[in-house]
Amino acid sequence: MLNCVDLACVRGDRPLFSELNFNIQPGELLHVKGHNGSGKTSLLRILSGLMLQADGEVHWNGENIRKLRDEFQRELLYIGHLPGIKGDLTALENLRVNSGLGGNTITENVAWEALGKIGLKGREDLPARVLSQGQQRRVALSRMLVAKAKLWILDEPFTALDVKAVAMLQSVLEDHVKNGGMIILTTHQDFSVANIEVRVLHLGISESSI
Repeated sequence: MLNCVDLACVRGDRPLFSELNFNIQPGELLHVKGHNGSGKTSLLRILSGLMLQADGEVHWNGENIRKLRDEFQRELLYIGHLPGIKGDLTALENLRVNSGLGGNTITENVAWEALGKIGLKGREDLPARVLSQGQQRRVALSRMLVAKAKLWILDEPFTALDVKAVAMLQSVLEDHVKNGGMIILTTHQDFSVANIEVRVLHLGISESSI
Protein backbone atom coordinates (compact mmCIF):
# COMPACT_ATOMS: atom_id res chain seq x y z
CA MET A 1 0.00 0.00 0.00
CA LEU A 2 1.13 3.55 -0.77
CA ASN A 3 0.20 6.07 1.91
CA CYS A 4 0.72 9.83 1.75
CA VAL A 5 0.72 11.91 4.93
CA ASP A 6 0.36 15.72 4.97
CA LEU A 7 2.12 16.17 1.64
CA ALA A 8 2.98 19.71 0.56
CA CYS A 9 4.59 20.95 -2.64
CA VAL A 10 6.04 24.38 -3.43
CA ARG A 11 7.41 25.46 -6.81
CA GLY A 12 9.45 28.64 -6.58
CA ASP A 13 7.52 30.80 -4.14
CA ARG A 14 4.15 29.33 -5.06
CA PRO A 15 2.52 26.59 -2.98
CA LEU A 16 0.80 24.01 -5.19
CA PHE A 17 -0.84 21.87 -2.52
CA SER A 18 -0.54 21.17 1.18
CA GLU A 19 -1.84 18.77 3.86
CA LEU A 20 -2.56 16.18 1.19
CA ASN A 21 -3.53 12.79 2.64
CA PHE A 22 -4.55 9.69 0.70
CA ASN A 23 -3.63 6.06 0.11
CA ILE A 24 -3.95 3.47 -2.59
CA GLN A 25 -4.22 -0.25 -2.04
CA PRO A 26 -3.88 -3.34 -4.26
CA GLY A 27 -6.63 -3.53 -6.86
CA GLU A 28 -7.20 0.24 -7.04
CA LEU A 29 -6.78 2.91 -9.71
CA LEU A 30 -6.44 6.56 -8.69
CA HIS A 31 -7.01 9.33 -11.25
CA VAL A 32 -5.33 12.62 -10.25
CA LYS A 33 -7.21 15.60 -11.67
CA GLY A 34 -6.62 19.34 -11.59
CA HIS A 35 -6.12 22.39 -13.79
CA ASN A 36 -2.78 23.10 -15.43
CA GLY A 37 -0.32 24.21 -12.77
CA SER A 38 -2.17 22.54 -9.89
CA GLY A 39 0.76 20.20 -9.23
CA LYS A 40 -0.32 16.91 -10.85
CA THR A 41 3.05 16.10 -12.39
CA SER A 42 4.89 17.32 -9.29
CA LEU A 43 2.76 14.99 -7.15
CA LEU A 44 3.54 12.00 -9.37
CA ARG A 45 7.25 12.77 -9.22
CA ILE A 46 7.10 13.05 -5.43
CA LEU A 47 5.29 9.71 -5.21
CA SER A 48 7.97 8.18 -7.45
CA GLY A 49 10.80 9.49 -5.31
CA LEU A 50 12.07 11.72 -8.13
CA MET A 51 11.26 14.99 -6.38
CA LEU A 52 11.39 16.03 -2.74
CA GLN A 53 8.18 17.34 -1.18
CA ALA A 54 8.13 20.56 0.89
CA ASP A 55 6.52 18.71 3.79
CA GLY A 56 4.96 15.38 4.68
CA GLU A 57 5.93 11.79 3.93
CA VAL A 58 5.25 9.02 1.42
CA HIS A 59 5.12 5.50 2.83
CA TRP A 60 5.27 2.16 1.04
CA ASN A 61 3.95 -0.71 3.13
CA GLY A 62 4.48 1.39 6.24
CA GLU A 63 8.05 2.52 5.48
CA ASN A 64 9.23 5.91 4.20
CA ILE A 65 10.19 5.55 0.53
CA ARG A 66 13.32 7.63 1.21
CA LYS A 67 14.55 4.83 3.47
CA LEU A 68 13.52 2.00 1.17
CA ARG A 69 15.15 3.47 -1.96
CA ASP A 70 16.02 0.55 -4.29
CA GLU A 71 13.48 -1.75 -2.67
CA PHE A 72 10.69 0.71 -3.48
CA GLN A 73 12.01 1.37 -6.98
CA ARG A 74 11.78 -2.34 -7.79
CA GLU A 75 8.07 -2.19 -6.97
CA LEU A 76 7.53 0.95 -9.09
CA LEU A 77 6.96 1.59 -12.78
CA TYR A 78 7.05 5.32 -13.54
CA ILE A 79 6.35 6.61 -17.04
CA GLY A 80 6.45 10.38 -17.34
CA HIS A 81 4.75 12.75 -19.76
CA LEU A 82 7.82 12.69 -22.04
CA PRO A 83 8.72 9.32 -23.62
CA GLY A 84 12.05 9.11 -21.81
CA ILE A 85 13.70 7.10 -24.58
CA LYS A 86 17.03 7.51 -26.36
CA GLY A 87 16.85 8.39 -30.04
CA ASP A 88 20.02 6.53 -31.02
CA LEU A 89 18.73 3.25 -29.58
CA THR A 90 16.21 1.07 -31.36
CA ALA A 91 12.76 0.48 -29.93
CA LEU A 92 13.94 -2.99 -28.89
CA GLU A 93 17.06 -1.63 -27.17
CA ASN A 94 15.10 1.11 -25.41
CA LEU A 95 12.64 -1.38 -23.97
CA ARG A 96 15.33 -3.76 -22.75
CA VAL A 97 17.55 -1.01 -21.33
CA ASN A 98 14.74 0.83 -19.54
CA SER A 99 13.31 -2.39 -18.15
CA GLY A 100 16.75 -3.40 -16.93
CA LEU A 101 17.29 -0.05 -15.23
CA GLY A 102 14.05 -0.70 -13.35
CA GLY A 103 15.38 -4.03 -12.14
CA ASN A 104 13.46 -6.15 -14.67
CA THR A 105 15.83 -7.85 -17.11
CA ILE A 106 13.94 -9.21 -20.12
CA THR A 107 14.98 -11.38 -23.05
CA GLU A 108 15.04 -10.18 -26.63
CA ASN A 109 12.11 -12.46 -27.48
CA VAL A 110 9.99 -10.98 -24.69
CA ALA A 111 10.81 -7.48 -25.93
CA TRP A 112 9.90 -8.35 -29.54
CA GLU A 113 6.57 -9.76 -28.38
CA ALA A 114 5.73 -6.70 -26.28
CA LEU A 115 6.57 -4.24 -29.06
CA GLY A 116 4.48 -6.19 -31.54
CA LYS A 117 1.53 -6.27 -29.17
CA ILE A 118 1.66 -2.53 -28.62
CA GLY A 119 1.56 -1.82 -32.36
CA LEU A 120 5.22 -1.49 -33.34
CA LYS A 121 5.53 -4.63 -35.42
CA GLY A 122 8.08 -4.00 -38.19
CA ARG A 123 9.60 -1.04 -36.34
CA GLU A 124 11.26 -2.91 -33.47
CA ASP A 125 14.80 -2.44 -34.81
CA LEU A 126 14.44 1.16 -36.01
CA PRO A 127 16.21 3.99 -34.14
CA ALA A 128 13.67 5.72 -31.92
CA ARG A 129 14.51 9.11 -33.46
CA VAL A 130 12.87 8.12 -36.77
CA LEU A 131 9.62 7.08 -35.10
CA SER A 132 6.59 9.36 -34.89
CA GLN A 133 5.56 10.93 -31.58
CA GLY A 134 2.85 8.33 -31.13
CA GLN A 135 5.24 5.48 -31.91
CA GLN A 136 7.79 6.82 -29.45
CA ARG A 137 5.03 6.94 -26.86
CA ARG A 138 4.27 3.29 -27.58
CA VAL A 139 7.94 2.41 -27.00
CA ALA A 140 7.73 4.00 -23.55
CA LEU A 141 4.41 2.34 -22.73
CA SER A 142 5.63 -1.08 -23.85
CA ARG A 143 7.35 -1.31 -20.46
CA MET A 144 3.89 -1.87 -18.98
CA LEU A 145 3.55 -5.12 -20.94
CA VAL A 146 6.67 -6.63 -19.35
CA ALA A 147 6.65 -4.92 -15.94
CA LYS A 148 6.61 -6.89 -12.71
CA ALA A 149 6.17 -3.78 -10.55
CA LYS A 150 3.08 -3.58 -8.34
CA LEU A 151 2.70 0.22 -8.48
CA TRP A 152 2.35 2.03 -11.79
CA ILE A 153 2.58 5.82 -11.84
CA LEU A 154 1.68 7.20 -15.26
CA ASP A 155 1.70 10.85 -16.38
CA GLU A 156 -0.66 11.40 -19.35
CA PRO A 157 -0.26 7.86 -20.74
CA PHE A 158 -2.85 8.35 -23.50
CA THR A 159 -1.04 11.29 -25.13
CA ALA A 160 -0.42 10.91 -28.89
CA LEU A 161 -2.18 7.53 -29.10
CA ASP A 162 -4.78 6.58 -31.68
CA VAL A 163 -8.13 5.01 -30.81
CA LYS A 164 -6.85 1.44 -31.18
CA ALA A 165 -3.87 2.09 -28.94
CA VAL A 166 -6.06 3.77 -26.32
CA ALA A 167 -8.33 0.73 -26.22
CA MET A 168 -5.34 -1.60 -25.85
CA LEU A 169 -3.87 0.54 -23.07
CA GLN A 170 -7.17 0.56 -21.18
CA SER A 171 -7.17 -3.24 -21.33
CA VAL A 172 -3.62 -3.37 -19.94
CA LEU A 173 -4.57 -1.05 -17.08
CA GLU A 174 -7.63 -3.16 -16.32
CA ASP A 175 -5.62 -6.40 -16.22
CA HIS A 176 -3.01 -4.89 -13.88
CA VAL A 177 -5.62 -3.70 -11.39
CA LYS A 178 -7.60 -6.94 -11.53
CA ASN A 179 -4.39 -8.83 -10.75
CA GLY A 180 -3.90 -6.80 -7.56
CA GLY A 181 -1.77 -4.02 -8.99
CA MET A 182 -2.06 -0.32 -8.18
CA ILE A 183 -2.19 2.57 -10.65
CA ILE A 184 -1.94 6.32 -10.15
CA LEU A 185 -2.34 8.35 -13.33
CA THR A 186 -3.09 11.75 -14.76
CA THR A 187 -4.88 12.30 -18.05
CA HIS A 188 -6.93 14.98 -19.76
CA GLN A 189 -8.61 12.35 -21.91
CA ASP A 190 -11.68 10.29 -21.12
CA PHE A 191 -10.92 6.65 -20.44
CA SER A 192 -12.71 3.62 -19.04
CA VAL A 193 -11.68 0.37 -17.41
CA ALA A 194 -14.36 -2.28 -17.22
CA ASN A 195 -15.62 -3.40 -13.82
CA ILE A 196 -13.12 -1.23 -11.94
CA GLU A 197 -14.02 1.72 -9.75
CA VAL A 198 -11.79 4.67 -10.55
CA ARG A 199 -11.07 6.82 -7.50
CA VAL A 200 -10.44 10.52 -8.15
CA LEU A 201 -8.08 12.89 -6.37
CA HIS A 202 -8.73 16.57 -7.12
CA LEU A 203 -5.93 19.11 -6.78
CA GLY A 204 -6.45 22.83 -6.65
CA ILE A 205 -10.05 22.99 -5.37
CA SER A 206 -9.41 25.08 -2.28
CA GLU A 207 -8.40 21.95 -0.39
CA SER A 208 -7.21 18.84 -2.23
CA SER A 209 -9.82 16.15 -1.79
CA ILE A 210 -10.44 12.51 -2.55
